[in-house]
Amino acid sequence: MAVTEINEAKLEAFFGLVATEIGAALNVALVTLGDELGLYRAMADGEPVTAAELAERTGTLERYVLEWLNTQAASGYVEYADGRYSLPLEHALVLADETSPFLSTGSFQSANAVVGIRKALAERFVDGHGVGWHEHDHDLWHGTERAFAVGYRTHLVADWLPALDGVVEKLETGAYVADVGCGHGASTVLLAQAYPASRFVGIDYHAGSIETARRRAEQAGVADRVTFEVAGAADYVGTGFDLVAFFDAFHDLGDPLAAAQHARAALAPDGTVLLVEPFAGDTVQENLNPIGRMYYGFSTMCCTPGSLSQPGRAGLGTQAGQAAIAAVLGEAGFGSVRRAAETPLNLVLEARR
Repeated sequence: MAVTEINEAKLEAFFGLVATEIGAALNVALVTLGDELGLYRAMADGEPVTAAELAERTGTLERYVLEWLNTQAASGYVEYADGRYSLPLEHALVLADETSPFLSTGSFQSANAVVGIRKALAERFVDGHGVGWHEHDHDLWHGTERAFAVGYRTHLVADWLPALDGVVEKLETGAYVADVGCGHGASTVLLAQAYPASRFVGIDYHAGSIETARRRAEQAGVADRVTFEVAGAADYVGTGFDLVAFFDAFHDLGDPLAAAQHARAALAPDGTVLLVEPFAGDTVQENLNPIGRMYYGFSTMCCTPGSLSQPGRAGLGTQAGQAAIAAVLGEAGFGSVRRAAETPLNLVLEARR
């Protein structure tokens, strides 16, 4: 049997990549910790600090803070010089500013939470069963809310809705809207705040998320126009909806075809379905990039197991892409499906009868 010669440079490069990956995996947890303890926010002014100064600001132990800061410096998250550490203002927009359109701490929180199902997932790879949303740690639910809300605050009212045919006009004069798979209601509440003449119903099968969504609506002062129901995507009540929206939820469904058919039946005659989905190309090759890698990871750990835990077991996956989603919508009877808008993280699709 011939012995293949080892390419030493290729081996060395890959070993370096492995070290980077292990460090990155550990830092996901440490970024979440820094967010939780307010360490990044305490450095958001960009001024250099010592470990002792940061510990004093945050009520933490200097020895722990020193190791955390050194990890952040080695990871390129903070800068180090002469015993002091600083968080660049550009990095603060990603890690410390809750109003920033670049805030990513919710995604770190979700990623840190989702790996908790690794042992169960190993069993699911063999027995073929799924892992439901309700089976994950609550940090996944809260992290997902925080992560998606950034995009919704930035783009939903300003860009995505205006890209739909005639929808803004209906919302301004008084529309009836269903938000299917609403989770904690971030999108529903945002819509209600932007369009006070309209009525909204948020739908999710997860009772705990619906309880949180109701609190969010009360806190935002829109509970008089927003209701939340525990129901599946294919069995909620109501008809005559001017808009049925799926925000980052359609690919998670066990039976997206049934959900699409139900949405079509629930629409008003000139109604619209809005689908916001993770950005993806239609081929694997198009998704072999950092964004695709992140989404494939979430798909393997969360979205595909979630779909496989539900009746239908479609398993579209987080990187389903426009063609696969449009095929489901077409089978459900929608005559028109188009890409209305996009961002580096989102596909925004409009479906009409």
